[in-house]
Amino acid sequence: MNFEHILEHHLLDHRYFKMFSAGPVDFFLTKHVVFLWGIALLVTAVMTYAASGRSVALRGGVESVVVYLRDNMLHPIFHEATDTYLPYFLTLFFFIFTCNIVGLFPNAAAITSNISVTMALALCTFGLIQFAGVKEQGPLTYVAHICPSGLPAWLVPLVFVIEIAGMLAKTVSLCIRLFANILAGHIVSLAFLCMIFIFAEMSKVAGAGVIVPGVGLALFVYVMDVLVSLLQAYIFTFLTALFVGGAVHPH
Repeated sequence: MNFEHILEHHLLDHRYFKMFSAGPVDFFLTKHVVFLWGIALLVTAVMTYAASGRSVALRGGVESVVVYLRDNMLHPIFHEATDTYLPYFLTLFFFIFTCNIVGLFPNAAAITSNISVTMALALCTFGLIQFAGVKEQGPLTYVAHICPSGLPAWLVPLVFVIEIAGMLAKTVSLCIRLFANILAGHIVSLAFLCMIFIFAEMSKVAGAGVIVPGVGLALFVYVMDVLVSLLQAYIFTFLTALFVGGAVHPH
């Protein structure tokens, strides 16, 4: 059994065909792209249906999450600006959570285990930090607030570079945290299941002996992945709110 081949089949992206080229860069329709578009449409459809009120249970569930995120996560950070940034953070949370959950289904793509996807989400956070800072403070004041006040003039350029590097590090940390946690869960689940076949190649008795513990451990990790899916969506949204809130309210 080739464990590496199994991981590549289940976790890596797969190209279908080339859509177009832009200079030397070719753009392909891939499995992850299809799931990315599909999940975006799914979240849009479910949220629209919930907002219509046709399903009282769905509307109540979505409203409970929205109210919790607004009152307990965003309002303590943004205060009077909460409603301005609420739509973005709700979109971010529900999209990431849906991506994580869909990735747990058989033959589905775990697109948040693709570092390109998580980096794109993190770059959106970086862009929103700059946008919010300029919008709320004005461009000159925002740039001035990047460096702490009271520094000697000769130290300002160095601190400015360090602060910009810190912003980029926050972006990278968001990207790596989501990517690594989702990827690790899938790898561990597959590893426990593959143990059955690895031991079976050595001895059929040994293979049969690890069926129950292998499947049991894989199911345990799978259930934990459901919790991790919710937790990572919350953490990504919360950290984004903290970073953007620092630009909206620098003091």
